Amino acid sequence: MKKKLLAGLLMVTLSLSVVGCGAKESQETTGGENQKVESQQQQSEEKVYQYYTADQVKEAIEKGDDIILVDIQVEEEWNKHHIKGAISTKAYPVKTDEERGKVQAVIPKLEGDNPIIVVCPGGKGGAQRTINYLSESGIKDERLFILENGQGGWPYDELLEK
Repeated sequence: MKKKLLAGLLMVTLSLSVVGCGAKESQETTGGENQKVESQQQQSEEKVYQYYTADQVKEAIEKGDDIILVDIQVEEEWNKHHIKGAISTKAYPVKTDEERGKVQAVIPKLEGDNPIIVVCPGGKGGAQRTINYLSESGIKDERLFILENGQGGWPYDELLEK
């Protein structure tokens, strides 16, 4: 009886964890020029994250759009490569008070209404924690984006500083 109950609970838990993961695509409008930006949104429990692709960031840089790149890579990775014009925080993985303090230090540079794109090594947990912190610090969620696939997925060497 206990084995059947345990097996049933295990199946329900696995089913819920599989069903809980998902993503959808939508169109987002950003900037004063009403420019359409495709973004993926990923739901993680209650928070929805918006994404810029590498192509979208490249296009925005080349057009001179007012975007803000916040790079959270550690110093060693930042020194190897980072996107030109990015603001360095060296805050990865943004789990401790000290690391959140590094993000806090750049918040004065993020004033205004321009999109903020967080760059982390892989475009996942560190970026999400940074978005959460910035949101909790009063920055509007509609301004906050993650670079899809992070710095590791950035294919445009001509836009890197090494």
